[in-house]
Amino acid sequence: RKVNVGKHNNYLSTMMNVAARRVVSVTSRQVNNVARRQLSALVEVTEEFPGLPSTTPTPAKASNASVTTLANGLVVVTEDAASTSTVTITYPKAGSGSEGLGEQGAALVNKCLAFNSGSGLSTIMINRTIENEGAVPFATADRFGATLGYTVEPANAIGLVPLLATDCTFEKWDVRDAKTLAAYQVAEANKSAQVVLTEQIYAAAYGPQSPLGRPFYNADASTHEVVSFRGRGYGLNGAILAATGVKDHAAFCTEVAELLSESPVGSAEAAPKAAYLGGEARLAAPSAGYAHVALAFNAAVPSAMRGVLKHYFNLAGKSAGVTGFATPGLVGVYVGAPSESVGSLQSAIIGTLTAAVSPEAVGKAKTLAKAEALFALDCGSKGLAAAMTAGVLESGKFTNAAAVAASFDAITEASVASTLATVLKTNPSLAAVGDITSLPYQGSFASAL
Repeated sequence: RKVNVGKHNNYLSTMMNVAARRVVSVTSRQVNNVARRQLSALVEVTEEFPGLPSTTPTPAKASNASVTTLANGLVVVTEDAASTSTVTITYPKAGSGSEGLGEQGAALVNKCLAFNSGSGLSTIMINRTIENEGAVPFATADRFGATLGYTVEPANAIGLVPLLATDCTFEKWDVRDAKTLAAYQVAEANKSAQVVLTEQIYAAAYGPQSPLGRPFYNADASTHEVVSFRGRGYGLNGAILAATGVKDHAAFCTEVAELLSESPVGSAEAAPKAAYLGGEARLAAPSAGYAHVALAFNAAVPSAMRGVLKHYFNLAGKSAGVTGFATPGLVGVYVGAPSESVGSLQSAIIGTLTAAVSPEAVGKAKTLAKAEALFALDCGSKGLAAAMTAGVLESGKFTNAAAVAASFDAITEASVASTLATVLKTNPSLAAVGDITSLPYQGSFASAL
């Protein structure tokens, strides 16, 4: 039987390098801890019992972020105050909005392939390494990208970074399991009226045959299509690496560049831009006994303004049971009602959207939107890493909470009124799911605005 000696040796070399790096990392931490204990007993005269919590701890300080673009095109953003480290790599071209013709479902299947065999490491080895470092891995994906990450103590944050950018080998058993998991997630998503309504609102906004308009929850992609999509979407060029609890940004970037030197770089081509159309997508289910309705508009405005508009709609529609929502590129309202009350939904939606803009309402909407954004920075290192990534994706930078607050403070009543008027002039997108027999069509909503 012939043996591919070169491939086998490369595999063993990679495994040995990974194992050696882990051993050196663990050993260095142990040596440092021992040395710290020994030296503290000799030179720290104020500490009678070394190793116990300090009686004079360092005061907490505000978080500050730094952003650097590496030679391979990877953008690294870190902050220095979190007590735990979450490290993520977000691939903007790995969302379903970047799927080509015939690749429908490739984004979801590739998300399910996260932390599977790649770069000479088996699925078991990758996950055991993560477990041994005390990390909690996670993977997410949607229409606009995919994120792989983990949360761990800061001392172990850097060593696992290569596992977020492995060169997937698509072992047949991994692909089989990923497709099975994707099919399960599709089945579960189709049980949720809210998820189905979300799929419909994108179909109405961008067209049901466009990449953004096609369902995200789909598992029909073939193995060839999954491989092709990953080759385009999971490259470092244009991706964003976010890390919390990093004290030395420059040193972190240097080590990341070294650890990812053999990871797939990909092309510099940006994620495709979607054209907003506006329209209608209805999914009738008379036996449901309930109707879910969403009306959205094109909102090519900063995320801070979308957040204010969302909360303004919440305030304006509170008495009618109408709530606002905002997603990248869209802002709108949602309302639901049992079958006998479906006829009143149009007036509730139109009344919310056309309510007069008052200083009090704008002030409350700004406060609520700013609080939501600031709480997202303070809800744990995972939420902070997500906010940092979103800031870099939108503006190419992220500094601190004060800058986030300032972006909302700069919004005026006049700018809200002007933006709202512009948004409402776009062709509305109507999505409806359930018992919608008596619900008017999109043209009726458009003419009433």
